[in-house]
Amino acid sequence: MRSNRASQIFARSALASALALLSALPVTAAESILFIGNSFTYGDRAPSVRGFRTDTVTDLRGTNIGGVPALFKSFTQQVGLQYDVFLETQPGSGLDYHYNNQLNLINRAWDNVVMHGQSNLNFNAPNNPALISQYTGLLGNVFQAQNANVDISLTATWSRADLTYQTSSPWLGAPITQMGIDVYKGYQVAAANNPSIVSRINPVGLAWNAAFAAGVADTNPYDGITTGQLNLWADDSYHASAYGYYLHALVVFGMETGFDPRKLGGRESAAVELGFTASEAFALQSLAYNTISAVPEPGTWATMGLGLGAIGWLGARRRKAAAAAA
Repeated sequence: MRSNRASQIFARSALASALALLSALPVTAAESILFIGNSFTYGDRAPSVRGFRTDTVTDLRGTNIGGVPALFKSFTQQVGLQYDVFLETQPGSGLDYHYNNQLNLINRAWDNVVMHGQSNLNFNAPNNPALISQYTGLLGNVFQAQNANVDISLTATWSRADLTYQTSSPWLGAPITQMGIDVYKGYQVAAANNPSIVSRINPVGLAWNAAFAAGVADTNPYDGITTGQLNLWADDSYHASAYGYYLHALVVFGMETGFDPRKLGGRESAAVELGFTASEAFALQSLAYNTISAVPEPGTWATMGLGLGAIGWLGARRRKAAAAAA
């Protein structure tokens, strides 16, 4: 009896010591991340994305949207990262709208901010980056006043098939990839004009271009979708389909965290919930990875005069990834 009693006391003492040790370990606080954008952020015309896990993110406008931010949240949870995800979106808006109308919602200390403007850079002056550049600076100053170490990135969006094949625009009659390239260049201008604010550009439109080049996605929805290829656009050939938004979220996830999107795997939970096959999901993950890998290194940015030395995100994000994996 005494032996059993001693064993019980020892076990309880060991348990108490273990609990005390665990309680003394530092708790990793979740990082806050704010997504600012429009219908290209919240998943317009793709109901499965717009309504995706709305309870996992905080919609500052109270419009019950999940969208790309909720996909991002799902990816981070699956790799063991902690993010508190917020979004502030307005259809058809540029960064000027958010600065002029929503500062009461977004003017607070954030760890990370991901933002983009109108799909053609400026509705009143298509392919002109001046407005995005101006308001990148104004919003960046607001966020840096709240947190000097805030990480701010810009998301360069995709080519619109409607503006390439049917509607008068600077891209009518151009290759389908051209608008995505020009939008990316526009964000490069905004980054160059705000070198102390912009950490990097998330090359979503370039990932779409890579999908076209690889034959994963069809290049022209107006002549029918080729068998075995994906349609990255929604039914208006303007917004994204669930596939297009998924690729959007993968690129932001990889750029923000430093994780290889392919490690999510074809059967990751968001893809399953959206109804993708494993091969479809993994193909999009691979395109995101390949596009991210092609982003110029910091030294190259500097020689281009873009002032993006803060793309030291590579080291910081990889350290974060390693910590989570450990």
